[in-house]
Amino acid sequence: MSRFHNGNQLLKGRYSEPGRIYLLTTVTDNRRPVFRDFHLGRLLVNQLKQAHDEGIVHSIAWVVMPDHCHWLVELRNKTLGELMCRIKSRSSIAVNRATQSASRLWQKGYYDRALRQEDDLKAAARYIIKNPIRAQLTARIGDYPLWDACWF
Repeated sequence: MSRFHNGNQLLKGRYSEPGRIYLLTTVTDNRRPVFRDFHLGRLLVNQLKQAHDEGIVHSIAWVVMPDHCHWLVELRNKTLGELMCRIKSRSSIAVNRATQSASRLWQKGYYDRALRQEDDLKAAARYIIKNPIRAQLTARIGDYPLWDACWF
């Protein structure tokens, strides 16, 4: 069964557990490479940071790719749905203000995967931050500006 939730299926089979680690992925509308623009990518990063700073999540690793975002978090005091609604709506407002646009930024839904305790968090974080290398956007992760992980 696919874990990408869309429209009316957003809540089917989804369980938000505070203290659990989740790998979250969300994709731009029509996979437009909005975040190829560094400054627009930083607007999304600001929203990820704000959720972390407010204690909604503990961010472990993230990467903002031109047309999607991967985020490894420990969920704290909101549901996955509340968290993603907040991130997507606030980043949409910020990007639309910056671009003087009213276009849709995100596809409906998002992908989530709960990590089991035996899952290797560092391996998951490395997988996330190596996305720009696999996409041939850079040869070294240190050269890609839109990523972070608590171990690096």
